[in-house]
Formats: sequence, structure tokens, C-alpha cells
Amino acid sequence: MTNNSIMSQNIIMDLSHAVEKFLEYLEIERNCSKLTIRNYRHYLGRFLEFISERFPTFSKPSQITPEVIRDYRLYLSRYVDASGLSLKRITQNYHLIALRAFLRFLIRIDVKTLNPEKVELGKAESRSLKFLERKEIERLLAMPEISTPQGMRDKAILEVLFSTGLRVSELVKLDRDSINFDRGEFGVIGKGGRIRVVFLSESAINWLERYLETRNDDYKPLFIRYAGRTALPDKAGNGLRLTARSVQRIVEKYVKKARLPIKITPHGLRHSFATDLLSNGADLRAIQEMLGHKNISTTQIYTHVTNPQLKEIHKKFHRK
Repeated sequence: MTNNSIMSQNIIMDLSHAVEKFLEYLEIERNCSKLTIRNYRHYLGRFLEFISERFPTFSKPSQITPEVIRDYRLYLSRYVDASGLSLKRITQNYHLIALRAFLRFLIRIDVKTLNPEKVELGKAESRSLKFLERKEIERLLAMPEISTPQGMRDKAILEVLFSTGLRVSELVKLDRDSINFDRGEFGVIGKGGRIRVVFLSESAINWLERYLETRNDDYKPLFIRYAGRTALPDKAGNGLRLTARSVQRIVEKYVKKARLPIKITPHGLRHSFATDLLSNGADLRAIQEMLGHKNISTTQIYTHVTNPQLKEIHKKFHRK
């Protein structure tokens, strides 16, 4: 951070102002995505609500103490929204992780506050990594009714998701001219603004081309909606671009239709892509690059799921 961007303690007058400065820091200095900033705003906004309710006289970061954090953890644990829903343990931890990052920022700019290490996370529920075996993938890919434009589009979406391991947010941003069909690849700007090259299988290329042949428009988005057209779209057709939620619904639809034993989301297809590569002997570093993970530790979760070499060693040496 440059000297011009470092604030003195006197500039930050209250907690809400400090939170805004932190969000500006994430946007300008850390180049975080809009979604990441929105999430931090949400989580820290709840912390500010808690402070205003329980400690209305508090105004400065220096007033955050271990006792305040303990009360906040209880507040999150007992929180119930207007629909009567409570917060899952993992969601409670997201709030605390955001608070840790905020406190770390304050210390970085020499503002007196609580040490972030004093904010302990709760023990999260054990979560299994959901992915599909190859036979289940093939069954899912066969579900769309390709005799209709929507079905052809859905087939292409499923093929691309499994072929690339794209995040759903990356998929819906794709434009028609993004794809190099000759090379079977395209570039993606992922989390943190990290750029990577994504590769398409021959099957994904085939179904993408067949899907685009059904399109009689010049709209920019690669994947568009066919339902709910209540008004003429703009010239580029951006108003018809599928949303991330729409793609989630599409995947859910075919998972149910295929009667798969587990509930899979678009992110589950990303897991399936990674585990399929690993099962067939792909290098973990290569998978890290293809997934766009910043750290190899994130990719290493897949080694706990499937590793044929470990399985063979176990079979060869265990209980001989």
C-alpha cells in the first residue's frame, strides 16, 4: 500500500466509517471482485447491527474486546431471520472471517483495535465433497432434450461445465466471440482478476457448435434465455444473458431427471471435473492451473477424494 493510501488513526471516526474504508481497500488495493466486496459488506453490516443493538455507546475500533466478540458469536448462533431461519455454522464462520480481515486491515493502517487472532472460529460441520463418477456424468449429459433450442443450449452448458471446470459466474460471462473453436480454448478472468486459459473437449466443442447453429440472432452472450422475453432486448442481447441462478436451476433440473443419488450443483460439476482429472493421473499443479486456484492447498482437497496411486499402494501393502 502506498503512503498516500495509508490513513491515519484520526481519519477513522467510527466503526461504520472504518468498514467503508476497508471495503474501498478491498476494491482498490486488493482488486477483489464485486461479489466478494458485496459479501464482506453484508457480513460486516451485520456486525455493525449487532454493535448498535448491544453496545450503542461504542463508536471506535479500540472498543472491540474479546468480550464483545464472545457476545457476537452468541448473537450469530442465536440469530433468526424474518422467515424463522437460523445461520448455519459455516455461515457464522464467514461472518467471523470477514471480521478478522477487517481487524487485520485496521492494524495494518495503525489503528488500535483487537488482535484478529482473538476472533476464534467455531468448529464447522463436516462437509463431504460432492462429485459424480464418470457413469453418472454420462447419464446427466444425456438428459437434455436436444430436439428443442432450450435443450440444445442446456446440453452445451452441461458439456462445457464438465469439460472446463468453470465457476458458474465465469460461465455466464462468456460471449460468443470468446471461444476459439479452432484451438478449442478460451481465456477467463477468474477470482482476484487472475487470468487463465480454459480448454474444451472435442465433445464440448461439438455441442457448442451445434447449439450456436440453432441461434438465428447476433446477440453477444454465449448462453441466452428463451423464456420470459417481455420486452425487446438491447442490440447486443445482454438482457437475455443467462444468470448464475438460471444455470443452477438448469443443472438441478437434469440432476432430478437423471435420478442421481446425490444433489449436484454447477460447483459439483467443477468438483467432478477435478476428480476426473486426478483419477486419470493428472498432476495436481496442472489441475490447480485449470481451476484457477491461487493456492495449491485449495486444490489438495481433491487428493482426499480420489487418488488411484494411494489406492493401489493400500491394496498392495495393507494386511499382507
